This record gives sequence, structure tokens and C-alpha cells, in this order.
Amino acid sequence: MAGGKATAKKDEALKSTAGQPVKTGQILCRHINTYKAGKNVKGQGSMFALCSGTVYFTRKKTPHGRFRTFINVTPEAAKKAK
Repeated sequence: MAGGKATAKKDEALKSTAGQPVKTGQILCRHINTYKAGKNVKGQGSMFALCSGTVYFTRKKTPHGRFRTFINVTPEAAKKAK
């Protein structure tokens, strides 16, 4: 850690919450292993939006019985078509 202090880095966190509008390429979270990339999201360590839209989360059960939380982005074009 910087300066010999045992504090976590401040930039390793969730950057966008559910319902927030995001732009293409905007970072959604950094270095959090509890979230996985879903629809219109790419990346492993730092996940970013592939299109402009709104953030939402889904939970799915794996074949091993664990739940995973996925970060997804609803495109703006899909919102306007409704």
C-alpha cells in the first residue's frame, strides 16, 4: 500500500448503480470479483459499457448452486422504441 498504510485503494469500487444512465466506454466497476459482465458490458477487471443506455443488474444461479450478479446495459435505442 502507498505510504505503508493498510488502507484499500479508493478507485476499486462500483462506479455506476442501477438505473443510472451511462455513455459508451464508461467504466461501470473496477477490480470487483463479485460482478460479472452481462449484456452490452465487456471486461474482467474493469468492466465498461459497450453502448449508451441504462444500467441494471441480474442474478443467475450457476450449475453449482452459487448465485452470480451480472451488470447489464439497456441500449438507448431499445428504450425509445417502446
